[in-house]
Amino acid sequence: MERSVRSVPYGHVEEANPLSGKGTMVYYDTFEDVTDGQLEIAVATAKSRSFAKIVLYPLHEETAKRMWKRSFAPYYKREDRLFDWRSERGLEETVTVENWEGKRKKYTPIDAALRHIADIYPSPLFLYVSPETANAFASFSSFEEWIGKLRLILNDPPTDVHPKLEKFRHRWDTLESS
Repeated sequence: MERSVRSVPYGHVEEANPLSGKGTMVYYDTFEDVTDGQLEIAVATAKSRSFAKIVLYPLHEETAKRMWKRSFAPYYKREDRLFDWRSERGLEETVTVENWEGKRKKYTPIDAALRHIADIYPSPLFLYVSPETANAFASFSSFEEWIGKLRLILNDPPTDVHPKLEKFRHRWDTLESS
């Protein structure tokens, strides 16, 4: 998480945040194959649903390897791309790139990541994920515990739905259904 020191004159009042709603939308992904257009759609979705915070949460390559059994680009390259995209669009104030997994430098179970997110960011929590990530999340034993504490937004309609994900259909929706 980036921190910067800034000075303001005495009596300064912060302007209203354009994302003045409630809750946090966390884009939980590897960001390996995510295009700039898809990132812009995610930000537009967060603004249209009036979230107070938008968080991009890139997965460490060790975490991604365990979830999908394939190799990924190094974490720092994917993270640098997100920081560059954010600064090119002037979204430093509205979009946060969460680098907790980069600091850990190892496999992070989704439970630990969600606990970290829940501790840091305002609730309610919404995970913005791909159908593949949603199915992988549904396959974990802790899914039923977490789906009661957060909601899912799928960026594409799923073609194959995990049985647990289908069981909790009322806790997720897709961009097309909103």
